[in-house]
Amino acid sequence: MSENHSTTMHAVAYRKNLPIDDPQSLLDVELPVPSPGPRDLLVQVEAVAVNPVDYKVRQNADPGEKLRVLGWDAAGTVVAVGEQVELFKVGDEVYYAGALDRPGANSQFHTVDERLVGRKPTTLSFAEAAALPLTSLTAWEGLFDRMGLRNGALERTGALLVTAAAGGVGSIVTQLARALTGLTVIGTASRPETAAFARRMGAQHIIDHRKPLAAQLAEVAPGGADYIFSTAGTDRNIAAYAEALNPFSQIVAIDDFDTLDIGALKPKSASFHWEFMYTRSMFQTPDQAMQHHILTQVAHLVGIGVLTTTATQDLGPVNADNLREAHRIQESGTAIGKTTLTGL
Repeated sequence: MSENHSTTMHAVAYRKNLPIDDPQSLLDVELPVPSPGPRDLLVQVEAVAVNPVDYKVRQNADPGEKLRVLGWDAAGTVVAVGEQVELFKVGDEVYYAGALDRPGANSQFHTVDERLVGRKPTTLSFAEAAALPLTSLTAWEGLFDRMGLRNGALERTGALLVTAAAGGVGSIVTQLARALTGLTVIGTASRPETAAFARRMGAQHIIDHRKPLAAQLAEVAPGGADYIFSTAGTDRNIAAYAEALNPFSQIVAIDDFDTLDIGALKPKSASFHWEFMYTRSMFQTPDQAMQHHILTQVAHLVGIGVLTTTATQDLGPVNADNLREAHRIQESGTAIGKTTLTGL
């Protein structure tokens, strides 16, 4: 980074677990500009997106009165690199979700391991790109790593149910499944606007997740479901899943719950998988660079028009007021696509 840059930066952080309506729940602060580690990029952040993980950490992870910066979806420009960096150079435009156990990207500058980063899709703005990393990585890992679907296996037939198909993850799962598999994609939605968005993302059928699922699934997929990507409501829907699934089927879940009666899946020898895209970075797995490769493939698919951004609204600059509004939207459970913020 140029010596002309300040040694401090603007950031948004929290120091107590407070309700989002409390003006102290997120704070505008000045922090030192971080220095990149050996495999790190120092990124000048241009845009961020907000996910449920942001408000869950803010609500539940007590920073002990220390300032903690949130934000795990970002796009920006590399301004410095660590001495062991091989994949990027200063000036590259990048996008990434980063690591949950490091400071987030709601700041002017941010350090991130290069193995978790992809080059920003050239056809997208920074905000449009910032909407993609976390959800794309979750969707890709869930479909192709956990479920074992083959990328490009268009001869594979069957039905995939995607819950909350208009949400951040659901809208990418739907796009990837339609583009890269031959599965029939069934999305759940409960409002006209979410149903319309899910259809734009590629869902061939829509059912209402506020009504019993099994009977609705039987109508649109009389042959049964072969795959379920459960983004929400897994605990309350597991009995319906067990009824609707075919033998030897697969469920991937990403939501949070305390208990789950998976015994209902045994008669059909159905498989249940967790997908948590921060596992690779959190445990420093040898294959961390897979996230670089996934984001590279996603950028290519965006570039050729196969995938589209799921950014739906931009709230303006990254500051505490705007981020509080973004958290409110996430906490409401009514978000369509992704909410972004641009500029610091």
